[in-house]
Order: sequence, then structure tokens, then C-alpha cells
Amino acid sequence: MTQPIEPFISSLARPDTDPRMFAYCADNLSQKAGIADALAKNAACPSGVIAHVASRLTAAGVQALLDNLDRLSSDAQLVVALTHCKGATPEQQELLADLQKTEGLTLPDIEEVAAEIEPDKKKRVTLLQRLTQMNVVERIQLALKGGREERMLLIRDPNKIVQRGVLQSPRLTDLEVESFAAMANVSGEVLRIIAASRVFMKAYTVARNLVKNPKTPLDVSLHLLPRMNATDLKLLTTNKNIPETLRSTAMKLHRQRYAPKAQD
Repeated sequence: MTQPIEPFISSLARPDTDPRMFAYCADNLSQKAGIADALAKNAACPSGVIAHVASRLTAAGVQALLDNLDRLSSDAQLVVALTHCKGATPEQQELLADLQKTEGLTLPDIEEVAAEIEPDKKKRVTLLQRLTQMNVVERIQLALKGGREERMLLIRDPNKIVQRGVLQSPRLTDLEVESFAAMANVSGEVLRIIAASRVFMKAYTVARNLVKNPKTPLDVSLHLLPRMNATDLKLLTTNKNIPETLRSTAMKLHRQRYAPKAQD
């Protein structure tokens, strides 16, 4: 083909792309740089078409699929096809491997947490029974489409891709994100994902909760520190639960901002 590839990539990015264009590009142009990724990035592209070009995806294309777990987890063929994708990063490969696991949760994983969330013993037993019988894909779907109680449990699921499903749920509320950011019993990965989200980080409370959370990775906390107001920065200087490096940096920043200026 002598035509430039850019017009095809632009066409594939349109939400109203003709389905025949997806099939044509997958069959005839997938060896061209950018085509496979463009197919993966368009939510209207059938998953079977993406499975056909999965081996040609780069990390950007794989990430587009991981950012839409409802779409990805609904097609086992696509999940299997992605295992042959050499362009995936090691972290992405780990998440894709997690997606294929079949084991369920064990009671010790969630029993204590469930007791905190659901005080009604009968309802709690029913919830636990449901969750322990679910495989990973089923838990992802529950994380995406279930209620608050399920999300509060599944954010602490040992499987990282289930945790991501919770954070992608369209039913997730601002208050839940604020709560997750303050939890010391979620994984550092959950806190890192929250910190990387522009939508979540619009809320000052989320940033403050992350900085105060001893489980938050230090690089994330230090990056957020300049956002803290005078009151919260002062409180951090005496907070014995956070790392010493964060506390001392907060102290230094507080002095720089608020120490009385010397008179000439």
C-alpha cells in the first residue's frame, strides 16, 4: 500500500467509524505502526477484531483495554489473545495474568472486612457466600456493577485487577474515593492509581487523605505535599504515623511558607 497510514488511524479514532473499516484495517493494515493500537483505543471496535491484532499492540494499546475492564473482561478470547502480546509492559502482563486466574476469595480474605461493612449477620453471610464462589472475571464484573458494600470489600481483593475494577466503576462516589484514600488496609497500588487519576485528584480531601495515609507510597506523598494548606501541613509535621522523610519535608515546607520574614 502506498497511501499514508495517518488517515486510516484518524478514521479509526472516530466514534462513528464504519464497522467495515475496523475489519479492513485489522485484515490488511495491522502490520502498520499505530493501526492495532487505534483499534484497541476505539470502544466501538468489536473485541473479536482486537483479538485478531492483539499480538501487534504496544503498551499504549494494551493500556486502553485495561482502562476499560468491562469491555476486556467480557471477552475470554481477547484475554487469551493478549497473552501473546510482546508489547505489553511487565506490569501489564501481570495484570493480564491476574485476569485469567480462576481462584475465588477465601473467607479469611474478606470475613473481617465484611463484618465492618455489613453489621447484619444474615446479609453478611449471604454476601460472603456470593463472593467466595466467584472467579476473577465475575468479581471484576461485580466491582464494576455492584453496590457500595461489594466495592468496599473488593477494593481489598488480593487480585490487583479486581481492585482496578472497583476504581473504574461508574457507580463509584466521591465519598468512596475519599474513604479509599484514607484506608491503611488497601494496597499501595490502589493508592497509587487514585493519585494518578486527574478526576479523583480534583478533590483536595482525596489528596489530603493520601498524604496522611501511612500506606501511601512515599514518592506519591511527597509529590502531593505542596498541595497541602497551612493547617494540614502543620499537622503533618507532628504526625508520627507517616514516614520520617515525609514529616521532615513537611516541616521544611511549612517553615519556607509560613516562617516570619526577617525585617531589613
